[in-house]
Amino acid sequence: MTYFTKPAILAALIVPAAAFAGLELGQPLGTTDADVRAALTGMGYEVQEIEIEDDEIEAEVTLDGVAYEIEVAMDTGLITEIEHEDDAGGDDD
Repeated sequence: MTYFTKPAILAALIVPAAAFAGLELGQPLGTTDADVRAALTGMGYEVQEIEIEDDEIEAEVTLDGVAYEIEVAMDTGLITEIEHEDDAGGDDD
């Protein structure tokens, strides 16, 4: 039988902000709002809203009842920020 120490178990439970629900910083999603919508929808996300602001595509999405805001650089199509939205409307980086 394998035994795990408390630190090993805690380390396994900690999820870095960049790894939310299969998304990672620097991951390509596309350079247009349609590309980003299609990529996120294909990954199982429900896209609530997409807007373009300051040369970034900002997508508000949910997955399994959890809300995220994903920012994508329009020039590269890469994810630049992932925010987990809490119930109070703030972020939970």
